[in-house]
Amino acid sequence: MSSDNGTDPLDISLSAREIEIIELVAEGLTNQEIADRLTISKRTVDNHVSNVFTKTGSKNRVALLNWAMDHGKICRDGFNCCALPDADHPSP
Repeated sequence: MSSDNGTDPLDISLSAREIEIIELVAEGLTNQEIADRLTISKRTVDNHVSNVFTKTGSKNRVALLNWAMDHGKICRDGFNCCALPDADHPSP
């Protein structure tokens, strides 16, 4: 299956910083708030967000978060998350 920009979603390579940016966008932070949190310039955040939009074929933040959830890049409130064993309750 291809995304709207003709890129195979499995071939998309996001850097650790780009994933971090997506996670902060998912928290609802603005680019300025992301810049403040990461102690980088807003322009750098703008560039990261723009690069992620291009790589994923997303046109806005909502589309980006939908893409990220669909491709397992972010987890929101237990939706679309890996089921990890509970350390407090080991299985028998």
